[in-house]
Amino acid sequence: MTTPGLNPLDRRLWMKRFALAAGALALPRYARAQSADAPPRPTAEQLAAIRKLTEKVMADHGLPGLSVVVTRLGKLVYQNAAGFADPAKREPLTTAHRFRIASISKPITAVAILALSEQGRLKLSDRVFGKSGLLGADFPAAPEGNVGKIEVRHLLNHTCGGWGNSRNDPMFSKPDLDQHKLIEWTLREIPVEHEPGTRHDYSNFGYCVLGRVIEKVTGRPYAEAVNRMILAKCGIKGMRIAGDTRADRAPDEVAYADADAEAPYRMKVARMDAHGGWIGSPEDLVRFALHVDGFSTPPDILRPETLRVMTTPDPASPNYACGWAVNRAPNWWHNGSLPGTTTLLVRTASGLCWAAFANARSKDSAGALDRFMWDLVRAVPAWNA
Repeated sequence: MTTPGLNPLDRRLWMKRFALAAGALALPRYARAQSADAPPRPTAEQLAAIRKLTEKVMADHGLPGLSVVVTRLGKLVYQNAAGFADPAKREPLTTAHRFRIASISKPITAVAILALSEQGRLKLSDRVFGKSGLLGADFPAAPEGNVGKIEVRHLLNHTCGGWGNSRNDPMFSKPDLDQHKLIEWTLREIPVEHEPGTRHDYSNFGYCVLGRVIEKVTGRPYAEAVNRMILAKCGIKGMRIAGDTRADRAPDEVAYADADAEAPYRMKVARMDAHGGWIGSPEDLVRFALHVDGFSTPPDILRPETLRVMTTPDPASPNYACGWAVNRAPNWWHNGSLPGTTTLLVRTASGLCWAAFANARSKDSAGALDRFMWDLVRAVPAWNA
């Protein structure tokens, strides 16, 4: 689904606001104290080039608002919000506005699972269903066979053998069911077709199940457990699970633009908690990534050996590890996409980290946002992208 481009008046307004914000480059809280050898900020000429790149991607893909943060070696080098948080009201977008982050929720859930593994509270080889499974008592009617062979690691790297989002994604079925009943229905109605661990099939439902594993092991609701174990340790206070409807928007949450204006508000987003339900700002997500990026500043919240597990793909899943897409660089990233939402979080081997969030989605907005961000960081050669 696409959204209409900005009209000429809106275009002039957001360009003016972009220029003001780019000149100010407001610092997030974690980056206010900068050392003398901090990576250089963009020059005026480079800011002008970035401004043109931003104008183009927003106009080409009908993005009413776009918020971006870039750090290098743990320090802020660029931050900007352009356009509108609510295009209907012409409310200016700020760097404090929060967005539905969609599937960038998965790295958060993965880090929580890995933290529990570090603490010895579960093993990645633990079975999930069946008599000896972590959720065996909660779903005693779960079938045996392939379902009974699913381990925690298979859910983390999308190799559980079924329930993929390429067809019949359970997370977009049966909107009247809560998470527990949705899992019961899925176990009963949608078989796991393949031996777990033999093939990759990206599964939102698998991460929904991981959310229930976190609840079972911690004895706390998913969001409370993740806030305590992960987000608080990263200094993040503004993230929460999204509401479903327009009336359920959180303070400072953007409005989502879509050709079908109500499409973003007809989804069970709260039910997506562990795979796609969080809201946050780009600053929040960069702060999270910096605490699991393998670099020394700021300190990571997971041990180096755990980070290696997090970013090492299974042979059946060569481009996806535990909650992160990976390559040989090695760069780690995840994107997110829902009606009205396009998001991206990237950590590079060269020490760059960035997040870019838009409050609309077009046919190629995910790819366009990725290309835009690489063009943006390469516009400043001193960042060594």
